[in-house]
This record gives sequence, structure tokens and C-alpha cells, in this order.
Amino acid sequence: MPSCSFIGPAIFDGTTLYHGAALNITAGRVTSIGPPVTEPVRLPAGILAPGFIDLQVNGAGGLAVDGNATPETLGLICAAQSRLGATGCLPTLITDTAEATAAVIAAGIAAARNNTPGFLGLHLEGPHLDPRRKGAHDPALIRPMTENDLQTLIHAAENLPALMVTVAPESTTADQIAALRAAGAVVSLGHSDCTAQTALAAGADCVTHLFNAMSQLGNREPGLVGAALSSDLYAGLIADGIHVDPVTLRIALAAKPDRVFLVSDCMGLAGTDLAEMTLGGRRILRQNGKLTLADGTLAGADLTIPRALQVLTQIGIPPERALAMATTIPATLIGRADLGQLRPGARADMVHLSPDYTLTQVWRAGLPVTSFQGTARDDGGTGGKGNEPRL
Repeated sequence: MPSCSFIGPAIFDGTTLYHGAALNITAGRVTSIGPPVTEPVRLPAGILAPGFIDLQVNGAGGLAVDGNATPETLGLICAAQSRLGATGCLPTLITDTAEATAAVIAAGIAAARNNTPGFLGLHLEGPHLDPRRKGAHDPALIRPMTENDLQTLIHAAENLPALMVTVAPESTTADQIAALRAAGAVVSLGHSDCTAQTALAAGADCVTHLFNAMSQLGNREPGLVGAALSSDLYAGLIADGIHVDPVTLRIALAAKPDRVFLVSDCMGLAGTDLAEMTLGGRRILRQNGKLTLADGTLAGADLTIPRALQVLTQIGIPPERALAMATTIPATLIGRADLGQLRPGARADMVHLSPDYTLTQVWRAGLPVTSFQGTARDDGGTGGKGNEPRL
């Protein structure tokens, strides 16, 4: 692949916004931000940023992560996510049977061995949760972690590029959490009614979808929310303005100046115009910008990362911080310092956003993935027309 230079938009390298500079790429990797090194490709105004890293993706493109998932299913979900700007993601299985969990892990390990584009590992959200905070999870499948479960998860952590596991302290022990972390898993607390003291003593890395399905911040008991906001725990955030009120978003981000990252928590409806789907035998309905079960319980989010960026910037969050929440922070959490940035040596996975944060173009390793002029598609990294950059 020849060298190319992109100019026109501001360039976000993962930390800083640069204006009036070019992003220079050779062989699919960033070489510099500065003067163009070749005849530049001029992009429209907006921001050129690293490809987004989404650590909570329940599905996309009409496909769900479930016990029937195959390596091909995971690949199609990752391809659909790339068209939404997430050039790397963790396909996410919510609470299910031990057999379904094992099947998804096997599919994930095979997807990793196949070097599936965009596949960064798995997120297993449950089944070791607190049924009092079940949310849209099936309470009949929630259960404490056994030794067999632990060994299955350790095997997954040792054989996947990354494994995130959401658990509740009520259904796990500190020793189990320590064993998972020792095997390389990122352990996140969620769907829990625990106290702040219990949460902080659990030894976890992260909190899953902050504020949702967890004990809230109170005047005498800070709950899991208080533990997240007052500690160095990472915290995922669904910034759709529905799961968390914009006022609460501002308060949380003022209280916790770093380690908060964006997740879409999207379902298989993402990237489609479908009005509903079935997951685990239950209907998920799409209406008024949200996804719900038939009883109105929120069931994931009808959200993309660009939309979350719009929500954050509209409530006054600086662009650099909002963009870091979608790139460098989640990449750092899963140990991928090579992703979520556009610094020299980094892979040129990137997105172009218009001034209002509408996604207009995606590249993987410097080659176009999607054209948003007409029907979106994944061109398998070739752009459909050789190696020439295009819009």
C-alpha cells in the first residue's frame, strides 16, 4: 500500500486535537501528524479520529450473540459494527446456559485464530449476577459461579485476545475474581445490589453500564455507583440520554475525570431498520429510540458510538474527552495500547465524523471499509476499487 496523506478535518490522535495538519499513513500504519508527505486526500470538515472500541456489543446487522453463534456469526457482527464506526469490539453474551456460554467461547477462540477483522475478544455479561438487579436478563438462568464455571472462564481468558466478564459480588467470591484476573480476564461488576464496601473489596477492574442495574448512590450507602465514582475502577457508560439522564451524565463525568468509557450496549437491531427481534425466546421491541422487552424493561440500547458522542458534546463535554471515551480509554482497559490512537506506528483504523459527529467514513489499516453514500457495506478492507482512498 503506498503512502497517503489526509487533510481537511481536525485530527484526534487519542489525546489531542490537531488543526491544520495532515495525517500521514504508510503500509496501513500512521507515520506522522504534520505536513503532508504526498499529494493529500482532502476530506470534508469535521474530525478524523481513531476507530471506536466498543466493549459491549450484544449483536448487530440482524444477528445476536447467543448459543448458536459461530465464528462466522461473530465475524458478521464485527463487520456490521465496523460500518457503525467500531473498528474493534467485544461481542457480548448476556446471561445464558453453561452450554451456550461454552459454545460462544469456542466460537470466539476460533474467530481469534482466524484473525477475524474487528474481533477483539468476548464480553460475558452474566450469568453470575444478582437476580434483584436482573434488568433484561432471564432470572431463571442467573446463578452463582461454580468451580466448573471458573475453569471455563479461565480457559477462555487464556485463549482469547481479551475477555471481559461481568459478575455480581453476590454470585462470586473474591478468590474467583482474583483467579479470573490472574488468568488475564477483565472483571467488571454489574447487575448487583452490593454495598460500596463490598464492591471495593471485590478486587474487580471495572463497572458495567454505570447507573444501570446496580445499587444507586445514597446519602448513607454509596452503593455500586458510589464505589465506581470514588475509586479508580473503570466504568462503561451508555450515553444515549435514556439509560442515564443528561444531568446525571454531567455529574458523573465531573466526579470521575477519567476511566469512564462509552459502550453502545446495542442489540442485533443495530445497523438495520428492523422494528423488533427475538433473543432467548423473548421479544425485543424498538421504538422511540430505545429497546425494551414487552413489559417495558430496557433491553440493551438503540445506540451507536457516534450518537453517544453527539449526546456528550451537546451537554458540554469537550470533544477530546468524549472521543477518548470511545477510543483510548476502552483500548487501555483491555490491554490494547496499539488501538484507539493515531500516533506513529499505530494501525490506521480510523473514522471521519462531520462537524455534528455524524459518521461519514471508516477505514481499517488505512483502507476504506464503508461508503455512506448509498447503501453501507463492508468491502473486506479493499474499498472495492483497489487501494485508493475514497469517500
